[in-house]
Amino acid sequence: MSSPSSGRLTAVLAFAGVVVAVMQTLMVPLLAQLPTLLHASSSDTAWVITITLLTGAVATPVLGRLGDMYGKRRMMLVALTLQVAGSLVCGLTTALLPMMIGRGLQGFAIGAIPLGISIMRDELPPERLGGAVGLMSSSLGIGGAFALPVAALVAEHFDWHILFLGAAVLGLAGLLLVLFVVPESAVRSPGRFDLTGAIGLSAGLVCLLLAISKGGTWGWGSTRTLASAGAAAVIFLAWGFFELRTAEPLVDLRTTARRPVLLTNLASITVGFALYATQLVPPQLLQLPTSTGYGLGLSMVVAGLCVAPSGLMMMAMSPVAAKLIAARGPKVSLLCGITVLGVGYAAGLALMGAGWQMAVFSGLAGAGVGLAYAAMPSLIMNAVPATETAAANGLNTLMRSIGTSSSSAVVGMVLAGMTIDLDGRAVPSLDGFRATFLIGLAACLAGLLVAFFIPGRTRPADTMLTGVVRSARDVLEGAAITLIGKTGEQAATTATDAAGRYSLNVPDGEFVLVCSAAGHQPEAAPVSGPGELDLTLSPAGRVSGAVHAKGSPVGGALLVTTDVCGEVAGSARTRADGTFDLGGLPPGRYTLAVARPGYRAAAVPVHIADGVVRREFSLIPATDDVPVTR
Repeated sequence: MSSPSSGRLTAVLAFAGVVVAVMQTLMVPLLAQLPTLLHASSSDTAWVITITLLTGAVATPVLGRLGDMYGKRRMMLVALTLQVAGSLVCGLTTALLPMMIGRGLQGFAIGAIPLGISIMRDELPPERLGGAVGLMSSSLGIGGAFALPVAALVAEHFDWHILFLGAAVLGLAGLLLVLFVVPESAVRSPGRFDLTGAIGLSAGLVCLLLAISKGGTWGWGSTRTLASAGAAAVIFLAWGFFELRTAEPLVDLRTTARRPVLLTNLASITVGFALYATQLVPPQLLQLPTSTGYGLGLSMVVAGLCVAPSGLMMMAMSPVAAKLIAARGPKVSLLCGITVLGVGYAAGLALMGAGWQMAVFSGLAGAGVGLAYAAMPSLIMNAVPATETAAANGLNTLMRSIGTSSSSAVVGMVLAGMTIDLDGRAVPSLDGFRATFLIGLAACLAGLLVAFFIPGRTRPADTMLTGVVRSARDVLEGAAITLIGKTGEQAATTATDAAGRYSLNVPDGEFVLVCSAAGHQPEAAPVSGPGELDLTLSPAGRVSGAVHAKGSPVGGALLVTTDVCGEVAGSARTRADGTFDLGGLPPGRYTLAVARPGYRAAAVPVHIADGVVRREFSLIPATDDVPVTR
C-alpha cells in the first residue's frame, strides 16, 4: 500500500472518530421512549446505555495493547467491524436482549479513537501531527454535536430503527476508507498478550462502572452499589500487584505512573465529566414546557441545533490548539481549554433564558473541550515510547469514559433529586440545572489544579533527533531509520527525504539508531536524547556472474561467500538461466564457493572493494575432471 497524503490520512481517521460519535449519540433522542420501544422497565432499558460504556471501557485498553503488538490499523478494522455488526443487530430487533448485545458490540468502536491517534503519530510528519491529533481527539464531540439534531429529526418523523441502520452504513463507509487509505504502522511492540491482565482489568472496570452508572438507581448506600465499588477496589489492587510483576503487562503501570501520564489521565477524568454535563443539561432545559417558568418549550430538533455549536467550535479549535501546542506546549493548551470550559459554565448560570443563549454556552464549552482534548494525546505521547502509544492513549480514553459515566450518574442524581411537579410528574427544577452547572464548574477547577502540576514540555524541536544520511558520493534519499530500545523493541521509524534528512521524536532512555539503504552497508549508533546525528553509509560490494556446465546454464546451484575467518557472509542460488547476484558484502577478501548435486564443487578468492565483482563458473560432472573457473 502506498503512503497516503497527510491530509487524506487525517480526514479518514477523523471520519472514523465521527462514526464512533454518531454511534454513541443516536440513542439520546430515544432515552425517554426506550421502555415503550423495547417493552421493558426503565431500570432494565438503562442497560442499553450502560452496556456500551462497559464494553467500550474494557475494549479500549485491550485493543490498544493488541494494536501495539499486531498492528493498529488491523485492530481499528476489528473495532469498526464490530460496530457495523452491532448496529445491524440493533436495527433489526425490538427486544431488550438483542438490543443489549448489539449495543455491546457497538461499544468496541470506542477503541478506534486512541488507535487512530497512535497511527497518526507513526505516519504523519511532526509539523502535521498536532492539528491532526486535535481533530481526531475532538471527533467524539464533533460527531456527537452534529448527530444529535439529525437523530432527533429521524426519531420524530421516521422509524427509530433507521438510526441504527444509518449507523451501520456510516460504519461500513469508515471501515472501507480505513481499509483502502490507512497504511499499517510498522511500529510494533512484539511479545505475549497478557490475558490475565486483560481479564483482571475487565472485571475491575465492570465493577467500578456498575457502581458509578447504577448507583443512582440502586441507591448510593445500597448493598449492591457498595459491593460493586468494594469489589472494584480489591480487583484493581490485585491486578496492579500482578501487572507490576509481569514481564509483558497489558498496561505498564510504571509508565502510567510517570507524572505527566498520571496527571494527564486525572485531568482527563475532570474534563470528561465537565463535557458530558454540557450534553446532558441543555437538551432537557430547552425541551421543558414554558409552563415551568424556565423551560423553553423547543422541539427535539431545534434543541439539537442549539447544542450543535459545541461541535462546530471543537472543529474550529483543532488548528488553533495545534498552533498553541507547537508554540507553547500541550500543557498550556490543556490549561486554556479547561479555563474556557469553566468560563462557559460560569456564563451558563446566566444564559438559560433563550435558545441562542444555550447555543452560546454550548459554543464556549465546545471551544474549551477542543483545546483540552487536543492537548491530552500530545502529553501522553511525549511521555511514553512509540511502541506503547496505542495502549497509553487507550488508557487515556478510558479515563475520559470514567469521567463521562461519573457525570451521567451525578447529573442524573441531582436532577432527579431537585424537581418540581408539572401536571402530576416530576421534572428537574431550575435550581437543579444551576446545581449541575456549579458541579461542572467545580470539575473544571479541579482539572485546572491537576493540570497545573503537569510538567511543562520543551519545544517540539527540542525532543527531536535529526540528521543527514550520506553515501560516499551524495545524500541518500529513502534510507530507513529505526530507533531500537535497549530491550530490542522498535521505538520509532522513518525514512530520509530528498535532501537525505530525517527527524525522529526521541523518548527518554537509551536507544540504538540503525540506518540502512539499498546497496550500502547498514550503520548503527547509540542515542541517548535529542540532537543532531549525521551518518555516512559505505557502499556494499556485490558478486555477480553465471554458472554453466558444458555450455548449458546450471540453475539452483548454491553459492556461499565466507570471510577470512571462515564465517559465512552471504549466500544465493543461481536462477534458471544460471545467473546469480550476491550483494550486501562489506569491503574485504572472501572465498566464493559453488556447489550443485551431480557436479564437483568449486571455490575462488574474491576481493570486494567498491562496486561489482564478476565471477563465472564452468562446472563438470562429478565423474569428470577438475572444474574450470575464470
